Amino acid sequence: IGVGLFLGSATAIQLAGPSIILGYVLAGLVAFIVLRALGEMAVHEPVAGSFAHYAGKYMSPLAGYLVGWGYWTYWVVVGLAEVTAVGMYMSLWFPDVPQWIWALASIVCMGGINFVAVKVFGEFEFWFSLIKVVAIVTMIGMGLGMIFFGMGNGGEPIGVANLWQHGGIFPNGAEGFLLSLQMVLFAYVGIEMIGLSAGEAENPSKTIPMAIDSLAWRILIFYVGALFVILSIFPWHEVGSTGSPFVSMFESMGLREAAGVINFVVITAALSSCNAGIFSGGRLLLGLSRVGNAPKALGDLSSEGVPYKAIIFTVIFPTLGVALNYFVPEKAFQWITAAVTLIGLLVWIAILVTQICFRKHLSKKQIGDLSYKAVGWPYASWFAIGFVFFVIGLMWYSDLTRMGFYVGPPILILLTVFYFAFGLHKKDRRA
Repeated sequence: IGVGLFLGSATAIQLAGPSIILGYVLAGLVAFIVLRALGEMAVHEPVAGSFAHYAGKYMSPLAGYLVGWGYWTYWVVVGLAEVTAVGMYMSLWFPDVPQWIWALASIVCMGGINFVAVKVFGEFEFWFSLIKVVAIVTMIGMGLGMIFFGMGNGGEPIGVANLWQHGGIFPNGAEGFLLSLQMVLFAYVGIEMIGLSAGEAENPSKTIPMAIDSLAWRILIFYVGALFVILSIFPWHEVGSTGSPFVSMFESMGLREAAGVINFVVITAALSSCNAGIFSGGRLLLGLSRVGNAPKALGDLSSEGVPYKAIIFTVIFPTLGVALNYFVPEKAFQWITAAVTLIGLLVWIAILVTQICFRKHLSKKQIGDLSYKAVGWPYASWFAIGFVFFVIGLMWYSDLTRMGFYVGPPILILLTVFYFAFGLHKKDRRA
């Protein structure tokens, strides 16, 4: 649950209207299929590097290299975006403090947390997550009270007629709904990092399936539930006209300091994402170093088992975001986020294709013995691949997201050049 839900959902609502709820359900289904495909491999073989390792083993060494470094680049870019978001929203409280100072402080603090034991990282993520969850659950609870019992509305239930009274469920037609899918799917990109924790989980055969299977009700509550409440209380064309739809909700409930509260929640959400990005980047480099696709030194561990050199390397690059915040603070967030989505979606496709190749490497008996399996095999996997490719096509169609194609493919081409230039292709790294 990141900035995409608290702020980005407003833009998606303006495109799709009430049908955005269907969009979150559909994209959530695809996200669940991706995670179950990843979970099948992670439970069978819990290793550092996760899907980058699997791509190298079951597809090709080059695929593993590109997935690993591509996803590391993704999290570096996310880190840039998140520290930029922190700088933007801290400026609302401290307008006289330059935005770049907050961005720098954020990356230094989150990097420091990741240097300690992974248990400390988990503790911080617990509290970061709790803040987001409490805010959303409170809003949903109070909103349902307004909808069905008239709480805060003089005892007059608001009902759910706003879902179809203002131009219908698809007020902007099929085009508006389809164009919103790219923003909706972006809200879920990042959940695949759960696979990176398998190598350090105490009991991955139990904890990984538990976390993945709980995704269904988390999507229904935090995404679908929140948007159902917001779009039932407000006409869709009024949502987000003055900022975050969550601010509008809390203000309608009589909370005068709603903007400040949501500002705080958004800042913690951005810090949480940055924190998770550093964690993911460090584990990816650890896995890449162990198969020779990254310098061997990046595989060094501290006494607490933390890949500290890989984390240092990962932290260095988001600090470039500080420079963007210094030179172009008003454009930094837009430039950075435009580069993220395409890379993340390509990683989803890689996970699904890798899982198909993984199945081909197993005998019928081995497949039958899998303790945790992908859902709807093989039709669900092919459906998800087709859906993600369709959304990528929509990204090219839209002027707002076409910039991703000017950044993502060149990064992959550059990585491929490095792969051959440094002779990494001469050694077969498949296990």
